[in-house]
Amino acid sequence: MIPETNNHKVLREVTFETDPSFTYRMWPDDLRITGTTDRQQAMIQAIWKILNTERYAYPIYSWNYGIELKDLYGHNMTYISPELERRIREALSPDDRITSVDNFSFSYPKRNSIYVQFTAHTIFGDMDIGKEFENVTV
Repeated sequence: MIPETNNHKVLREVTFETDPSFTYRMWPDDLRITGTTDRQQAMIQAIWKILNTERYAYPIYSWNYGIELKDLYGHNMTYISPELERRIREALSPDDRITSVDNFSFSYPKRNSIYVQFTAHTIFGDMDIGKEFENVTV
């Protein structure tokens, strides 16, 4: 038998005010995760993670997360440079903390690699980002 009651409690909507960028601090150079980070440093870390995750390769991530790079390998630099610019914009656009990406520049520090520098405009300010993509040409 189900108990009957005249006690009707009204649940109020509860919202939590937390910073969406607060996260654990990653140290990619020595493969450690210690402490926490916030705001600009967390944003730089988020961009680093996106640009180092191959899209569609890991079922733990949404299909909107990461960057597509596998099919760029083996092409010449005249194809890779503008395509990489487009793919970086596409990879970073799902993050609503990033408002735009521009000021791309490309250099070729060694054979079969490309170094990309760009500015990410975020809600925490503008950030100059650099990333080397290795083994991208034949």
